Amino acid sequence: MQGLSALAEKKLRRRHEERQLSYRCELNPGCRTYRNGNDAGAMPGLLSERDWAQESRSGQNPAVPVTHASGRSPRSASRLGFANSSPLSPSPPGPPLPSSFHTSVLDFVINMVLGKVKSLTISFDCLNDSNVPVYSSGDTVSGRVNLEVTGEIRVKSLKIHARGHAKVRWTESRNAGSNTAYTQNYTEEVEYFNHKDILIGHERDDDNSEEGFNTIHSGRHEYAFSFELPQTPLATSFEGRHGSVRYWVKAELHRPWLLPVKLKKEFTVFEHIDINTPSLLSPQAGTKEKTLCCWFCTSGPISLSAKIERKGYTPGESIQIFAEIENCSSRMVVPKAAIYQTQAFYAKGKMKEVKQLVANLRGESLSSGKTETWNGKLLKIPPVSPSILDCSIIRVEYSLMVYVDIPGAMDLFLNLPLVIGTIPLHPFGSRTSSVSSQCSMNMNWLGLSLPERPEAPPSYAEVVTEEQRRNNLAPVSACDDFERALQGPLLAYIQEFRFLPPPLYSEVSVNSSSMK
Repeated sequence: MQGLSALAEKKLRRRHEERQLSYRCELNPGCRTYRNGNDAGAMPGLLSERDWAQESRSGQNPAVPVTHASGRSPRSASRLGFANSSPLSPSPPGPPLPSSFHTSVLDFVINMVLGKVKSLTISFDCLNDSNVPVYSSGDTVSGRVNLEVTGEIRVKSLKIHARGHAKVRWTESRNAGSNTAYTQNYTEEVEYFNHKDILIGHERDDDNSEEGFNTIHSGRHEYAFSFELPQTPLATSFEGRHGSVRYWVKAELHRPWLLPVKLKKEFTVFEHIDINTPSLLSPQAGTKEKTLCCWFCTSGPISLSAKIERKGYTPGESIQIFAEIENCSSRMVVPKAAIYQTQAFYAKGKMKEVKQLVANLRGESLSSGKTETWNGKLLKIPPVSPSILDCSIIRVEYSLMVYVDIPGAMDLFLNLPLVIGTIPLHPFGSRTSSVSSQCSMNMNWLGLSLPERPEAPPSYAEVVTEEQRRNNLAPVSACDDFERALQGPLLAYIQEFRFLPPPLYSEVSVNSSSMK
């Protein structure tokens, strides 16, 4: 009898536990709440803890209880089988979010950033006919900040910040021992100007009082700005592999309780180089000779003489090369000519040099005992950046290399310096008599004559067209500082364009003795 009562008590305890672990889950899609029932088999949708575990293991997606209408705390729910820690009730993944949910989140973030601001742009009052913002030292840069809003907004301030600077940066890996290496950073910066102005509001952005706000009504609004570039020489805008020269204007719109809207737009500065100066009108010439040796055998010499009519040119011009190549060796040689751009970057007493091929030409192959003469062979200068000679940390130079390609030996080469300017050559009659007589006297070298009246080349703006300039413009990809990393689809920080670095760079040693 005592054993029967123990068996009955065990059955009652098991029935009581099953009644506690059985629930009628009725999902309310509106508020995502769940109600608990006491009858284990009264309604469809009833899931015991064991059934829940079986459905989870089979890959089904049972409803996940979020809120209990009975008001039980999460701890009590854990005791009742809804906790993730229960070995019989693992939390299955919820249903996937609809695509409209992601769109609404993006719209919400954009609204938090922009609010009622539809667009914020910067436009320059261009000084040339091509509507390209190009300036020089001493010019006045003027323009407008265009703001379009879809409704009435309150503004704390609208500021502009204009800056011009040259910056150099590169890294080098160094060894400090057998198993130790570190990276050495080289950076340098030169600032040319830094201008700030407030178009709306006041200087302090942390003042959130109602008295400090300005109301802007719906529609388009323009706010003019202007500043003067320094009279001192400025470096020409440039983008290189290890450094750059940039000039830009940034607008910042600050509103209460919202993120600021920022926009940056670059403009171009050319430091003019007049190639009509006497030093750039002087001819460039040189002569070199090389004798080939193979063990105890010595062949005849290879000689090279070359000259050009002047040192200064502008993009779009063709350089007339006068040269004589004599091959007295036993090998087949090929005369060639090329224009190279050399970029030099300086930081912490170190220099990094990059050379780039700009244009080249090839002559006819010369067998042993043959001579070739170039009587004004033309090599055209493509649209390139002007020379940069006045910047202390970036220098851009050009050279014409006339050389003889010798198979199996070091090439014989002759370097003639060039300066790429921005002000083209004046008509021949406008030069002074002293310059003309000096040129005609120097033209007698090698007995080669030059045209009496060379045609004036086109201007820099005519050669570097708007279409070519736009083809060389692209959005920013690499970020030098935190502000450049803020660009993105949210339009909180907009960078409209930046010059791309020249393509096809090739690192060369500073002490290189030959160029192919």
